[in-house]
Amino acid sequence: MSASAGSVNGPGDEDAQLGGVHIKYLHHCPRQLWLYVRGYRPEQRSDLVAFGEVIDDTTFTRRRDIDLGEAKIDWVTTGAVVHETKSSRAPSPAHAAQVRHYCLLLERRGVAVRGGIIHYPLVRRTTEVPWDSDARAEAEASEAQARATIAAGEPPTRLTRANCRGCSYLDYCWGD
Repeated sequence: MSASAGSVNGPGDEDAQLGGVHIKYLHHCPRQLWLYVRGYRPEQRSDLVAFGEVIDDTTFTRRRDIDLGEAKIDWVTTGAVVHETKSSRAPSPAHAAQVRHYCLLLERRGVAVRGGIIHYPLVRRTTEVPWDSDARAEAEASEAQARATIAAGEPPTRLTRANCRGCSYLDYCWGD
């Protein structure tokens, strides 16, 4: 559930650290990422975000976040397996991209990462995220895409309204 330690990257900051929230937003909606780095944070008023925080706080309570500075990983088990908890009922490409990003961040710190597992406690499912050369390349490409999105002078186009259901940025993008 944890996405980032709050490293806020402004537009044009090429060396700024990217957290998990940046990668998750990129894959969910590039416009969301663009708005987020510019300080628009409607998540604080979102019931869905609040629900996700409750899931995070009440699931796997013996585990501790791993704070990397730019990102917070829900936990890492022996053998360097990254674990992330999500409140949604279905896997998402954004979730896997976030875990790959965490694997990349750990690898850059000298950790021999084996992969990741995404936990969906509401439906009692897990999804494995492999970590290999292809996953590393995907994580590096996501970083490059995120940096390009952040640096853009104009916001990316909004998704179709149907894809925005439940998004805390809905009013900003679709409000009158």
